[in-house]
Amino acid sequence: MGYEWDFSLVLKYSDVLFEGFLGTLRVGIVSLILGAAGGLLLALMRMSRHRLLSWPAIALIEFFRTTPLLIQLFWIYFALPIIIGVNFDAYTACIITLSVNTSAFFAEIYRAGIQSMERSQWEGGKAIGMTQVALMRRIILPQAIRRMVPAFLERSFELMKGTTNVSAIAYGDLLYRALELSARLYRPIEILTLVAVFFFTMLTLTSILIRYIENRLDSARL
Repeated sequence: MGYEWDFSLVLKYSDVLFEGFLGTLRVGIVSLILGAAGGLLLALMRMSRHRLLSWPAIALIEFFRTTPLLIQLFWIYFALPIIIGVNFDAYTACIITLSVNTSAFFAEIYRAGIQSMERSQWEGGKAIGMTQVALMRRIILPQAIRRMVPAFLERSFELMKGTTNVSAIAYGDLLYRALELSARLYRPIEILTLVAVFFFTMLTLTSILIRYIENRLDSARL
């Protein structure tokens, strides 16, 4: 006996799913921006010759890269209030967890990109008297970031898909709203299919846009 698909009832509550979609975007975009900034800071700390900077960076990077995101989220939302008495609302806990987790992965992308730069680039900048900061900002990073685009794009996709974990602490993201509707309408297959379509559309359009910008930048350099 075949399954009878019926999206008519689900579409009547499309505003609920759209509200959850906006919640996903709020968490994802803010975490992506903070993660990119934090990742650069961690990468520079890890590459530092000073152990007081490099060792804490290594410890944080390895911890957040090797432990499950959901466990990290539970620790920040449930455990910290018990251990140190610091309470966060669901949105803040999501931002902190996703941002730090993303920073750890971005740090390794930054580090790999910076270390991939030819030695002549470093030596050329030093030869004309540039400071380490100016050299990094004006020569190394602009070129290295172009090499990092594919890895950044892949990690950004993982972040956006990882936002579904935040439903575990009752933050109103797309998956949380979808599960609410599933319990109310008893049409989980249709609802979760729409969730998949939302993510597929969002990430595909994002990928196309980034590839377009990348190609335009390549054309401008020629």
